[in-house]
Amino acid sequence: MNTNQRTADFYTLIRERQSIRQYDPSVSISEDELKEIIGEAILAPSSSNLQPWRFVVVTDPDVKQKLFPIAYNQKQVLDAAATLILLGDTEAYHNADKIYSLAVKNGMPQEVKDSYVPRLLEMYPNMDRETARGVALIDGGLVAMQFMLAAKAHGYDTVPMGGFSAEQLVEAFDIPSHYVPVMLISVGKADGAGFPKTRLSVDEVTSWNSISGLQD
Repeated sequence: MNTNQRTADFYTLIRERQSIRQYDPSVSISEDELKEIIGEAILAPSSSNLQPWRFVVVTDPDVKQKLFPIAYNQKQVLDAAATLILLGDTEAYHNADKIYSLAVKNGMPQEVKDSYVPRLLEMYPNMDRETARGVALIDGGLVAMQFMLAAKAHGYDTVPMGGFSAEQLVEAFDIPSHYVPVMLISVGKADGAGFPKTRLSVDEVTSWNSISGLQD
Protein backbone atom coordinates (compact mmCIF):
# COMPACT_ATOMS: atom_id res chain seq x y z
CA MET A 1 0.00 0.00 0.00
CA ASN A 2 1.08 3.55 -0.67
CA THR A 3 1.27 4.85 2.89
CA ASN A 4 0.56 8.36 1.64
CA GLN A 5 -2.97 7.17 0.87
CA ARG A 6 -3.66 6.11 4.46
CA THR A 7 -5.93 8.45 6.36
CA ALA A 8 -4.59 8.91 9.88
CA ASP A 9 -7.40 11.10 11.27
CA PHE A 10 -9.95 8.84 12.98
CA TYR A 11 -12.55 11.60 13.08
CA THR A 12 -12.30 12.01 9.32
CA LEU A 13 -12.61 8.26 8.82
CA ILE A 14 -15.80 7.85 10.80
CA ARG A 15 -17.41 10.79 9.04
CA GLU A 16 -16.34 9.94 5.50
CA ARG A 17 -17.02 6.21 5.63
CA GLN A 18 -20.21 5.43 3.75
CA SER A 19 -21.93 2.30 2.55
CA ILE A 20 -21.08 2.25 -1.16
CA ARG A 21 -23.00 0.06 -3.58
CA GLN A 22 -21.46 1.19 -6.88
CA TYR A 23 -17.87 0.17 -7.56
CA ASP A 24 -15.28 0.69 -10.27
CA PRO A 25 -14.81 -2.84 -11.64
CA SER A 26 -11.38 -1.94 -13.06
CA VAL A 27 -9.90 -1.50 -9.56
CA SER A 28 -8.29 -4.48 -7.85
CA ILE A 29 -6.69 -4.81 -4.45
CA SER A 30 -3.63 -7.02 -4.06
CA GLU A 31 -3.76 -10.05 -1.81
CA ASP A 32 -0.99 -8.53 0.32
CA GLU A 33 -2.98 -5.36 0.91
CA LEU A 34 -6.17 -7.25 1.68
CA LYS A 35 -4.20 -9.29 4.21
CA GLU A 36 -2.86 -6.07 5.69
CA ILE A 37 -6.39 -4.66 6.07
CA ILE A 38 -7.64 -7.91 7.61
CA GLY A 39 -4.61 -7.88 9.92
CA GLU A 40 -5.65 -4.45 11.15
CA ALA A 41 -9.27 -5.56 11.50
CA ILE A 42 -8.46 -8.54 13.70
CA LEU A 43 -6.96 -6.27 16.32
CA ALA A 44 -10.61 -5.84 17.36
CA PRO A 45 -11.68 -7.25 20.73
CA SER A 46 -13.58 -10.52 21.08
CA SER A 47 -15.25 -12.52 23.81
CA SER A 48 -12.50 -14.04 26.00
CA ASN A 49 -10.09 -13.13 23.17
CA LEU A 50 -11.11 -16.28 21.30
CA GLN A 51 -11.16 -14.42 17.95
CA PRO A 52 -13.93 -16.44 16.31
CA TRP A 53 -13.93 -14.49 13.05
CA ARG A 54 -13.11 -16.31 9.82
CA PHE A 55 -12.93 -14.78 6.35
CA VAL A 56 -13.50 -16.18 2.89
CA VAL A 57 -12.17 -13.53 0.49
CA VAL A 58 -13.87 -13.67 -2.90
CA THR A 59 -11.86 -12.10 -5.73
CA ASP A 60 -12.10 -14.67 -8.54
CA PRO A 61 -14.68 -13.64 -11.20
CA ASP A 62 -16.15 -17.15 -11.34
CA VAL A 63 -16.59 -17.26 -7.58
CA LYS A 64 -18.14 -13.78 -7.67
CA GLN A 65 -20.68 -15.13 -10.14
CA LYS A 66 -21.36 -18.00 -7.75
CA LEU A 67 -21.90 -15.59 -4.85
CA PHE A 68 -23.98 -13.08 -6.87
CA PRO A 69 -27.38 -14.84 -6.72
CA ILE A 70 -26.78 -15.86 -3.09
CA ALA A 71 -26.44 -12.13 -2.34
CA TYR A 72 -29.76 -11.45 -4.09
CA ASN A 73 -28.03 -10.12 -7.21
CA GLN A 74 -26.42 -7.14 -5.50
CA LYS A 75 -24.12 -5.77 -8.19
CA GLN A 76 -21.33 -4.78 -5.82
CA VAL A 77 -20.52 -8.46 -5.45
CA LEU A 78 -19.48 -8.48 -9.11
CA ASP A 79 -17.92 -5.02 -9.39
CA ALA A 80 -16.06 -4.53 -6.10
CA ALA A 81 -12.46 -5.67 -5.91
CA ALA A 82 -13.39 -8.27 -3.29
CA THR A 83 -16.25 -9.45 -1.13
CA LEU A 84 -15.56 -10.94 2.26
CA ILE A 85 -17.73 -13.73 3.55
CA LEU A 86 -17.49 -13.15 7.28
CA LEU A 87 -18.11 -16.20 9.43
CA GLY A 88 -18.18 -16.74 13.18
CA ASP A 89 -16.73 -19.94 14.62
CA THR A 90 -18.92 -21.23 17.45
CA GLU A 91 -16.13 -23.64 18.37
CA ALA A 92 -13.36 -21.05 18.59
CA TYR A 93 -12.65 -22.25 22.13
CA HIS A 94 -10.55 -25.02 20.56
CA ASN A 95 -7.90 -22.33 20.06
CA ALA A 96 -7.93 -21.19 23.69
CA ASP A 97 -4.70 -22.90 24.70
CA LYS A 98 -2.89 -21.69 21.57
CA ILE A 99 -4.09 -18.10 22.01
CA TYR A 100 -3.25 -17.92 25.69
CA SER A 101 0.13 -19.60 25.18
CA LEU A 102 0.95 -16.81 22.73
CA ALA A 103 -0.29 -14.32 25.31
CA VAL A 104 2.13 -15.78 27.87
CA LYS A 105 4.98 -15.32 25.38
CA ASN A 106 3.88 -11.70 25.05
CA GLY A 107 3.95 -11.09 28.79
CA MET A 108 0.79 -12.55 30.33
CA PRO A 109 1.63 -14.30 33.64
CA GLN A 110 1.51 -18.08 33.28
CA GLU A 111 -0.77 -18.35 36.30
CA VAL A 112 -3.37 -16.18 34.55
CA LYS A 113 -3.43 -18.56 31.59
CA ASP A 114 -3.52 -21.60 33.89
CA SER A 115 -6.53 -20.16 35.69
CA TYR A 116 -8.40 -18.80 32.70
CA VAL A 117 -8.13 -21.48 30.01
CA PRO A 118 -9.74 -24.32 32.02
CA ARG A 119 -12.69 -22.06 32.80
CA LEU A 120 -13.11 -21.22 29.10
CA LEU A 121 -12.94 -24.89 28.14
CA GLU A 122 -15.64 -25.63 30.68
CA MET A 123 -17.94 -22.74 29.79
CA TYR A 124 -17.87 -22.40 25.99
CA PRO A 125 -18.45 -26.05 24.96
CA ASN A 126 -21.51 -26.12 27.23
CA MET A 127 -23.18 -23.06 25.73
CA ASP A 128 -26.43 -23.71 23.97
CA ARG A 129 -26.41 -23.17 20.21
CA GLU A 130 -28.28 -19.86 20.34
CA THR A 131 -25.94 -18.34 22.93
CA ALA A 132 -22.85 -19.47 21.03
CA ARG A 133 -24.34 -18.05 17.83
CA GLY A 134 -24.98 -14.73 19.58
CA VAL A 135 -21.37 -14.51 20.75
CA ALA A 136 -20.12 -15.20 17.22
CA LEU A 137 -22.41 -12.54 15.76
CA ILE A 138 -21.35 -9.89 18.28
CA ASP A 139 -17.67 -10.57 17.73
CA GLY A 140 -18.27 -10.65 13.98
CA GLY A 141 -19.87 -7.22 14.18
CA LEU A 142 -16.84 -5.85 16.03
CA VAL A 143 -14.34 -7.11 13.47
CA ALA A 144 -16.57 -6.06 10.56
CA MET A 145 -16.67 -2.45 11.67
CA GLN A 146 -12.92 -2.43 12.23
CA PHE A 147 -12.39 -3.91 8.75
CA MET A 148 -14.49 -1.17 7.16
CA LEU A 149 -12.60 1.58 8.97
CA ALA A 150 -9.24 -0.02 8.12
CA ALA A 151 -10.27 -0.27 4.47
CA LYS A 152 -11.24 3.40 4.49
CA ALA A 153 -7.87 4.27 5.97
CA HIS A 154 -6.30 2.48 2.99
CA GLY A 155 -8.39 4.59 0.62
CA TYR A 156 -11.08 2.01 -0.17
CA ASP A 157 -14.84 1.91 0.22
CA THR A 158 -17.03 -0.81 1.67
CA VAL A 159 -20.59 -1.92 2.19
CA PRO A 160 -21.80 -4.46 4.77
CA MET A 161 -24.53 -6.77 3.53
CA GLY A 162 -27.00 -8.72 5.59
CA GLY A 163 -29.09 -9.35 2.49
CA PHE A 164 -28.08 -12.85 1.43
CA SER A 165 -29.33 -16.38 1.81
CA ALA A 166 -27.39 -17.96 4.65
CA GLU A 167 -28.74 -21.39 3.70
CA GLN A 168 -27.58 -21.08 0.09
CA LEU A 169 -24.22 -19.68 1.21
CA VAL A 170 -23.60 -22.62 3.52
CA GLU A 171 -24.53 -25.09 0.79
CA ALA A 172 -22.68 -23.44 -2.10
CA PHE A 173 -19.44 -22.89 -0.17
CA ASP A 174 -19.62 -26.12 1.84
CA ILE A 175 -19.40 -24.24 5.15
CA PRO A 176 -19.17 -26.50 8.23
CA SER A 177 -22.02 -26.32 10.73
CA HIS A 178 -19.97 -24.72 13.50
CA TYR A 179 -19.50 -21.59 11.36
CA VAL A 180 -22.22 -18.94 11.53
CA PRO A 181 -22.59 -16.62 8.49
CA VAL A 182 -22.35 -13.08 9.89
CA MET A 183 -22.41 -10.81 6.83
CA LEU A 184 -20.85 -10.07 3.48
CA ILE A 185 -18.61 -7.01 3.01
CA SER A 186 -17.70 -5.70 -0.43
CA VAL A 187 -14.56 -3.57 -0.70
CA GLY A 188 -13.13 -1.56 -3.58
CA LYS A 189 -13.19 1.92 -5.11
CA ALA A 190 -16.46 3.81 -5.29
CA ASP A 191 -17.92 4.61 -8.69
CA GLY A 192 -20.37 7.21 -7.46
CA ALA A 193 -21.20 8.76 -4.11
CA GLY A 194 -23.14 7.10 -1.36
CA PHE A 195 -26.17 8.62 0.32
CA PRO A 196 -25.53 11.41 2.85
CA LYS A 197 -25.32 10.23 6.44
CA THR A 198 -28.62 10.57 8.26
CA ARG A 199 -28.67 9.63 11.93
CA LEU A 200 -30.99 10.05 14.87
CA SER A 201 -29.63 12.49 17.44
CA VAL A 202 -27.68 11.35 20.49
CA ASP A 203 -30.59 12.43 22.71
CA GLU A 204 -32.98 10.22 20.74
CA VAL A 205 -30.89 7.09 21.26
CA THR A 206 -29.43 7.69 24.73
CA SER A 207 -30.84 7.52 28.25
CA TRP A 208 -29.02 8.11 31.51
CA ASN A 209 -29.19 5.63 34.37
CA SER A 210 -32.52 4.07 33.36
CA ILE A 211 -34.43 3.04 30.25
CA SER A 212 -37.24 5.47 30.94
CA GLY A 213 -35.67 8.33 29.02
CA LEU A 214 -35.67 6.51 25.70
CA GLN A 215 -38.35 7.40 23.20
CA ASP A 216 -40.43 4.65 21.62
